[in-house]
Amino acid sequence: MLTFKSLELQDKEIINACLSQQNYRASDLCFTNLFCWGRKFDTQYAIADGWLMIRFKDNNKRNSYLKPIGTGNIKEGIEIIQDDHKQFDTVFQLRGLTKTMIDEIEEAMPGMFDYHLNRSVSDYIYTTVKLTQLKGKKLQSKRNHINRFKRENDWKYKSLTGNPALVRECKNMLDKWMEINREEKDPSLVYDDLATTLMLDNFEYLGLRGGLICVNNEIAAFAIGEPLTADTIVVHVEKAFAGIHGAYTIINQQFAENEAAGYIYINREEDMGMENLRQAKLSYQPDILLEKYNARLKESLS
Repeated sequence: MLTFKSLELQDKEIINACLSQQNYRASDLCFTNLFCWGRKFDTQYAIADGWLMIRFKDNNKRNSYLKPIGTGNIKEGIEIIQDDHKQFDTVFQLRGLTKTMIDEIEEAMPGMFDYHLNRSVSDYIYTTVKLTQLKGKKLQSKRNHINRFKRENDWKYKSLTGNPALVRECKNMLDKWMEINREEKDPSLVYDDLATTLMLDNFEYLGLRGGLICVNNEIAAFAIGEPLTADTIVVHVEKAFAGIHGAYTIINQQFAENEAAGYIYINREEDMGMENLRQAKLSYQPDILLEKYNARLKESLS
């Protein structure tokens, strides 16, 4: 039986060495996300026979697995986690599968799984050029928000990358943001606060990059991300004071312009099934909606 252990900060190098073998552009396959959201999902990992196995609990507290990451026959990796799952009295399931992953599984294990789209965890991916330039009629409103923001505010963009003093200041802004937004009573907000705090506390060690917007020498917005694959950067966090018109729009655009240079794509992660977040991410006209699926063995669906 595999020996799974909870993800710790010091596991970064061994996890990243495995994740560097893939190019799926999926936001799940990132040490920062796995570690910083690990408390919510009880995320654990094991490495065996050249495979990285990720086990976690879904929102219904059922044990689930990501697709094993490795360079061998995927059938071998899946059989290893199937054997591990025999200890649990739940249905075996793989989650977060992209269509490319499904094709690989079907080639190795044809007809064994049924796949169901999980729209709430599908990733929104945009070209860096699009989010930087915001060209075209469909993005006219974004340009309008930015132009109004620039007219109404004395503002400046500052990079967090290589600037630990500014990173520390973002923690104060996060506390203020949380206080304002507590009334939403979103149960995931406490985990969002924890994940963002872990990113800020370990910014340099995690290899993160980011930036902030100052208005009248006060932080009005900040964003945190990092390289995900050779051609894609991922945005983990965007925080802005909604009372400042255009603050979210300009931090999005400025992060793309200043921190994503050299990357073709920006993955802005999922919408978590929240309708307001879905509409906000759709409004930027994603170039790729990276659909993700859950898989169960056909015999377990009866």
